[in-house]
Formats: sequence, C-alpha cells, structure tokens
Amino acid sequence: MYKTKNPYIFSETLNMHDNCPHCKTKFKIEPSFFYGAMYVSYAVGVAFAVAAFIISYFFIGLGRLNTFFVIAGTLFLFFPIILRLSRNIWINFFFKYNPEKTN
Repeated sequence: MYKTKNPYIFSETLNMHDNCPHCKTKFKIEPSFFYGAMYVSYAVGVAFAVAAFIISYFFIGLGRLNTFFVIAGTLFLFFPIILRLSRNIWINFFFKYNPEKTN
C-alpha cells in the first residue's frame, strides 16, 4: 500500500501507491478520502495511550507524572505507525480483501 516499508522515513510516511500493485484497485476513491482516517487515528492513539498507561502505572508502578511522560513518549514514538494503521483501518471500511481478484 505504501511506497516505502519503513514508516520512520518521515518524508515518505504517507506516500502511497495510486493503485494496488496486485489487483489494481484505486486507493483514493475521491479527493480527501483519507480525512476520515483522522477519526480512526484518534481511536488508535487512545488505545496506545491506554495501553501505555496500564503498563506503566499498574505493572511497572510509576507515579502519575512519570506515567504521563511514558504516554507522551509512546504516542510520539509510535506516531508514524498510528498514521499508517489508521489509514489501513479506514480503507478497510470501504474495500474488502478478495484474494481471487488479480489484475
């Protein structure tokens, strides 16, 4: 789906192919199609933050301030992955995987 596999090359994080290399499905079915991925990104970010909170506060036993820094660091560190994951989830609302569809 993306032109580069590494999401941490920041200039290439969201550069996508226009069409699927296998089935030639057009990814952007309309202008600004991926704006809806912002809502998904919020939910994915909250999930990462909750996971960081539970791990740092309950399992590691950090205080509230240090837990806040862990949450902020987790969201900063995983930001490119959250962006790509939210786009993938968003496009799967509209396209279903069909292994038999090629060219």
